[in-house]
Amino acid sequence: MPPSRPDDPLSVPNRWADPDPFDPEGVCLAAGLAGLELLAETPSTMDRARELAASDAPLPLAVVAQRQTLGRGRRGARWWQPDGALAMSIVIDGVRGATLGEAAGARGVTPLWSLVCGVALAETLAILVPEIEPQIRWPNDVVASGRKLAGILVETAPQGRVIFGIGVNTTGSASAAPHPLRQRVGTLPDLAGRSLPRGQLLAALVPRLLGLLSETARDPGVLVERYRPLCSLSGSQVTFHREDGHRLSGRCHSIDADGALVLDTAVGLVHLVRGSLTDPAEVWRGDLSG
Repeated sequence: MPPSRPDDPLSVPNRWADPDPFDPEGVCLAAGLAGLELLAETPSTMDRARELAASDAPLPLAVVAQRQTLGRGRRGARWWQPDGALAMSIVIDGVRGATLGEAAGARGVTPLWSLVCGVALAETLAILVPEIEPQIRWPNDVVASGRKLAGILVETAPQGRVIFGIGVNTTGSASAAPHPLRQRVGTLPDLAGRSLPRGQLLAALVPRLLGLLSETARDPGVLVERYRPLCSLSGSQVTFHREDGHRLSGRCHSIDADGALVLDTAVGLVHLVRGSLTDPAEVWRGDLSG
């Protein structure tokens, strides 16, 4: 392998100081990645991943950070996680992404990418950490024992490329979280009594994610079959907050073939895509007080 350059996705910045180190070349080989960039600190791995997605860097590639200072989630939410936990973004080419996007777009719904990533992550954690029972809170939060263990953000990039931002609390404790989040978030040490090496998780997750993307592109029913047993909300009474500000309550029936959330309401079954299960007033936007 040729020497890494400072702008090479396989390079490791000199400031890298990682208590949970892993070999970039070994992880790339195991994960089937073309490149892996390690950062000591960054506002968001999504920002660097977007830069790489616009370049001629070979794909798929990943950006991993030891510390992420401005992690973000869906609908303007901020994402908190302990230093040293897995914070990464994966960039894939436009072949898998375009196929899924076209299939979902033709039905006028949100693409299935984020649901695919949630299933791949939950399944991987179930294998690597059998002490917990990972589930998915629609659309793609991975939870265990009622606490949010991982978050996923999916964005599109030029040339039809797709970026998966993934944060998993592989280390640390919820006791270190901002006060408003301490009863909501979970970490593997808190839930399973041990941490998980990030390199091990990354190497196992990426092949599963890419494989499920390909399977779903051929047959979306595969995703639905694998998502439904993992749905944390099935049978539960929930309230859906629509983008227009209206709320709708009902009993969750998991997802339909398009990945939409299905609620049994007073007016019958309703299929929902545009909105959230989180009250906008409860979205954490980085306020460290309270």
